[in-house]
Amino acid sequence: MITTVPTALPTPPLPLPPVRLRLAPHGALPRRIDGVWWPHSRDLLTQLPKMLAALPSAWGDITGVTVDAAAWSAAPGRMFVATQVVRLHKAPASPHAPDRVVLLSPGLGRWDLQVIPPDATEEAAALLTAAALDDRRPGAGGARPPTPTAAAGPHGRVGPAGRGTRAPRW
Repeated sequence: MITTVPTALPTPPLPLPPVRLRLAPHGALPRRIDGVWWPHSRDLLTQLPKMLAALPSAWGDITGVTVDAAAWSAAPGRMFVATQVVRLHKAPASPHAPDRVVLLSPGLGRWDLQVIPPDATEEAAALLTAAALDDRRPGAGGARPPTPTAAAGPHGRVGPAGRGTRAPRW
């Protein structure tokens, strides 16, 4: 007599949380903040590759990232993201630029993203996003009320664009 033993099917992996990223709309004037990023944790090695993958391909290859040294978990000086090496620079936060991530693409531009603390509530994140992207304030950045939980899908690697020259992402 042959008996069959039921085999358990492997459980599918849990979906990854969406990247919470809002980029400022295209404008004629330079911006202080080019977007807002609300990571799910302060684990730079986990969060950074997901955010870089969600950036528009027009930003080109991001090869350098500067972060606030005190705000993020320990990380090496370089990490491999997609098919390229990204140099990580940790610097003290500037009083004029609290928690910010600076992205560099050689020959194409620099982009500054305001970082919303991972433990922020949705209401606090919405207020911080609106303040960072509000074009009506002098020296501020975007034009419409944000939806900080809007997911940015993976659009390839992080092209020819400079500060303030990209298309809206939300």
